[in-house]
Amino acid sequence: MTLVLDANVALAACGVEGGFRRLGDETLAAPPLLWSEFLSSLHVARWRELVSEAQAAASRSRLADAPITRHGHPGLGEEAWRVADDLGWAKTYDAEYIALARLLDSPLLTLDARMRRGANRLGVECPAA
Repeated sequence: MTLVLDANVALAACGVEGGFRRLGDETLAAPPLLWSEFLSSLHVARWRELVSEAQAAASRSRLADAPITRHGHPGLGEEAWRVADDLGWAKTYDAEYIALARLLDSPLLTLDARMRRGANRLGVECPAA
């Protein structure tokens, strides 16, 4: 089974050695946006001194080696637009994760309660991450 991950799940998994093992042997996928969001969130954490430079470097390295497939589905932009419209969201960033899960007919893993509620409203499986 394929699982679609959002950036906060990837960040948590990359924060510890072997963090992706908790996700089992599933195929992991994400929209291209994940990598930018991951780096931005990690940089904020470093800037706020919530993680050390060594921890940030280790997380970046783990992301580079992570078993996540960058999935630029051809219909992703249009589907994200529809998801944002359906959920009443002004921005399509979070909608991309839900859209990819819909397009791949896969569950979405997120730590974001708002995204989980939106996914559930649209019938996208969103188990606790």
